[in-house]
Amino acid sequence: MSNARGKSECALRLTDIVKTYGEGEFAVQALKGVNCAFRKSEFVSILGPSGCGKTTLLNIIGGLDRYTSGDLVIEGRSTKKYNDKDWDAYRNNCIGFVFQSYNLIPHQTVLANVELALELSGINRKERKQRALDILERVGLKEQAHKKPNQLSGGQMQRVAIARALINDPEIILADEPTGALDTETSLQVMDLLKEVAKDKLVIMVTHNPELADKYSTRIRAIPTPWKNGRTGSPSR
Repeated sequence: MSNARGKSECALRLTDIVKTYGEGEFAVQALKGVNCAFRKSEFVSILGPSGCGKTTLLNIIGGLDRYTSGDLVIEGRSTKKYNDKDWDAYRNNCIGFVFQSYNLIPHQTVLANVELALELSGINRKERKQRALDILERVGLKEQAHKKPNQLSGGQMQRVAIARALINDPEIILADEPTGALDTETSLQVMDLLKEVAKDKLVIMVTHNPELADKYSTRIRAIPTPWKNGRTGSPSR
């Protein structure tokens, strides 16, 4: 009973989110009045035309960018009064990021890239290594642990990026075009992995691929361009 109830709880809620860059006549509104909510343990795809603010929305959810007005409510707590320390704690403890360009350190091994996410947590070297190996095994790359990123395929590099995002056991995974640089077959492998992750985490993915979104997501959120529509409509699915 408690598990079923937990899955329906709201993990995040965005209320009238506005994001404006610049001031006066040079102001550009990236988001205008966005309202949406996300539950625990679901896979939500965010779709929309280029320039509609999908990545901006993802960055606001992840605490990488600040909203101009509105509110981001996390587990029932408003972030209006969050300071830098609060945002740092939120990013470090609750969020895992997966980017289209992988963002791996080229001169470090796969193992070191994944371990890096644990270094700021005060975990000793032996435990960091074991946890990194365990998570690499989960994504099917334990045998590649001592290779450098340039020795891997694009799909393997993205799986390393997913392992790095998972290493701190965050509650939320944010994926920005995670298959954008991959071929079709490799994209499906990465999506299968993200779908597996979404069984016990909230996964929010920005994508230009409606077919992948429809096949793998539990829900799709359409974001219109702010100059065409002031508010996001109902979820398209």
